[in-house]
Amino acid sequence: MSDLISVIVPTYNPGKHLLETLQSIMVQTYKNIEVIVVDDGSKIPVEDMLKDMLFFEKITLIRQENQGAPSARNKGFSKSTGKFVIFWDDDIVGELDMLEKMHLALVENESASFAYSNFHFGFKKMPAMEFNVEELKKKNYIITTSLIYREDFPGFDEFLKRFQDWDLWLNMAEKGKKGIWINEYLFKATPKKAGISTWLPKFAYKKPWNFLPFFKKRVKQHEKARKVIEEKYNLK
Repeated sequence: MSDLISVIVPTYNPGKHLLETLQSIMVQTYKNIEVIVVDDGSKIPVEDMLKDMLFFEKITLIRQENQGAPSARNKGFSKSTGKFVIFWDDDIVGELDMLEKMHLALVENESASFAYSNFHFGFKKMPAMEFNVEELKKKNYIITTSLIYREDFPGFDEFLKRFQDWDLWLNMAEKGKKGIWINEYLFKATPKKAGISTWLPKFAYKKPWNFLPFFKKRVKQHEKARKVIEEKYNLK
């Protein structure tokens, strides 16, 4: 029997993209998985959307009052049992062999605690890089949707409004945990109003673009959140 992978999908007021996300999980070539969907207090219960789907009985569905993505992820983890865990955002569609490749990368690299890859954000390519702690202290290049050894996962900081993923990797790095990079584009994230769609192009953070009304508020929020992480890990 292969190792069990727990796939945890936090979601809040999802659209039709959730169905596409779950379908891409169900058809993974790596079959020994458990799927846990955490409905973070959606206005219309996610159960109403999924109950007629063929794969509904294969899903563990948890509903909680709206507490944010970090809380929903931690709730899902508390109910999971897999040797490995992956937090799979509800706007992500994976390649068929995504889990298989991530699992193989971890099994073949015994010193690694997690495996991550490049991904597409809409039509934009989002490359990662070789694991390097000093580079990680400068910027986050590892997305949340990465495969992690259960025993090495420290939990998400539920007090953070942003950069929960950066916080997670810095926390693990402080404990001596390492990642292994798969230099392939293993999944695609769909831009939406919340989540990683808050990503802005590099030029948006530079003058005069950062003063434009369209960018100004979001850049300010980004810088404020970044400062919280910098102070937490004494990065300056």
